[in-house]
Amino acid sequence: MDVFLGIDVGSVSTNIAVLDEQGKVIDTLYIRTQGRPIDAVQQGLRQIKDRNSNMIVKGVGTTGSGRQLAGVVLGADTIKNEITAHAVAAMHIVPDVHTILEIGGQDSKIIIIRNGVVTDFAMNTVCAAGTGSFLDQQAARLNLPIEEFGNQAFQSTTPVRVAGRCAVFAESDMIHKQQTGHQIADILNGLCQALVRNYLNNVGKGKQINSPIIFQGGVAANKGMKRAFEEALQCEVIVPPHYNVMGAIGSAVLAKEQLNDKKPTAFRGFEMIDYVYTPRSFECDGCPNLCEVIELKMNDQIAALWGDRCGKWMNSCQIKAVEAI
Repeated sequence: MDVFLGIDVGSVSTNIAVLDEQGKVIDTLYIRTQGRPIDAVQQGLRQIKDRNSNMIVKGVGTTGSGRQLAGVVLGADTIKNEITAHAVAAMHIVPDVHTILEIGGQDSKIIIIRNGVVTDFAMNTVCAAGTGSFLDQQAARLNLPIEEFGNQAFQSTTPVRVAGRCAVFAESDMIHKQQTGHQIADILNGLCQALVRNYLNNVGKGKQINSPIIFQGGVAANKGMKRAFEEALQCEVIVPPHYNVMGAIGSAVLAKEQLNDKKPTAFRGFEMIDYVYTPRSFECDGCPNLCEVIELKMNDQIAALWGDRCGKWMNSCQIKAVEAI
């Protein structure tokens, strides 16, 4: 079975999607990155390979904050940013989508699409209030499994107003509301509404949010957040079937479009699962820029260098690779 792989390496999770030649999603995987992106990619591919032993990889795409590193490790055919990958995935699932609300583990973004083209986007800047990691933290503080957060909030009928503009203030306000006797479900519902207000007033500020609207990212699993968005926007918000791996789906679609059966894939093969990768960084003192250069060794051989503005180190690595061939 010929397939295309998409890998989204984020700060909280590493996601993998497997698409067939018709673009149908045949398998997905969502695992925690835990600060070790290379290990997460190898572990994830091992599980995918065990579950789909008959697949032949025709192309690979990467995205996410660790896309460059994952691209070198895998031998990716395309390495694209999250905005592109999420937009492509959303249009693959809902072709006439106009607005994408995406909230992940550490960041949130909004993407505006008109006539199949991304016309505008925005991301959160300095504060992680409203992202998955913040919700994880609040659920742990309440001794509540994160999977139950949305269900609890959904049971509320009288939400409590919570300050949501800052993660620290939101937590302090939640504690105050608990101390004054409010129900946990009402506090959680109020928090969802506060986070949606914060998202729309910051990330979505000045954006024309038209339907169809897709809500994706790990936080889309939270029923309370979905309801809060629908109440604030006064329209339906669609949560796609593979909401938590949309970046990976978009990467696989991009790899399929890039190769189009005309080029061989650069994928290193599943043998890379057992390779030993050693990353390190150093500061180049060749000019006043003082670039922080990343070096990645594969089985004690330099596989890639990047991070330099002038291309001095990156180009030298490419020349060595050509000479080795």
